[in-house]
Amino acid sequence: MNYRILVVEDDAVISAAVARQISSWGCEVRVARNYADIMADFNEFEPQLVLLDIGLPYFNGYHWCSEIRKVSRVPVMFISSASDNMNIVMAMNMGADDFIAKPFDLDVLTAKVQALLRRTYDFGNTGNTLTAHGAVLDLNAGTLEYEGQVLDLTKNELRILQTLLEKRGQVVSRDRLMLRLWQTDSFVDENTLTVNVTRLRKKLENIGLDEFIKTKKGLGYVVEE
Repeated sequence: MNYRILVVEDDAVISAAVARQISSWGCEVRVARNYADIMADFNEFEPQLVLLDIGLPYFNGYHWCSEIRKVSRVPVMFISSASDNMNIVMAMNMGADDFIAKPFDLDVLTAKVQALLRRTYDFGNTGNTLTAHGAVLDLNAGTLEYEGQVLDLTKNELRILQTLLEKRGQVVSRDRLMLRLWQTDSFVDENTLTVNVTRLRKKLENIGLDEFIKTKKGLGYVVEE
């Protein structure tokens, strides 16, 4: 699975080196473009991991980590020269998953990124699958296969489909899905769930799965028997 990684680092030399290194082992990398609105890049790119500096123009990394945590549980790793204990503790308290101090060796960064991705997206080695209407959801690979076509799913897309297929034929409320995705019912705009479901539906339609996820107005979503 090719992961999408957003690099939020305003030092052009460092960001370019990090992007080259991570891209070299198959990941899709974007370096943030608009430091006044990192969430614009985040929402457009839908990264599966964010590398985030603390010292940034306009707003610091703590601010953007807090903004990301309002809408997503995507893993965040801080990369910063401000690596004293206070800053590390602050980063973790703001919702970061890891911290690497500058200057760092690119191979060490790669190893830490790979380890964090494994911890986040490894769904085990049991070969678990769920099926519906000829589609096969592979919980280990994070993919959906239908008539020879394979979709790579984001973490949120996988959890949405897993929840709906586990409750196949039953309506799953929006509140239940939000809790499954973000483990909280606080600070999450309901529109964020709508955006995730809409994007997932478009991906499903592209491989011929029209109306795979149906809306039950006022109730939630269902994958029918």
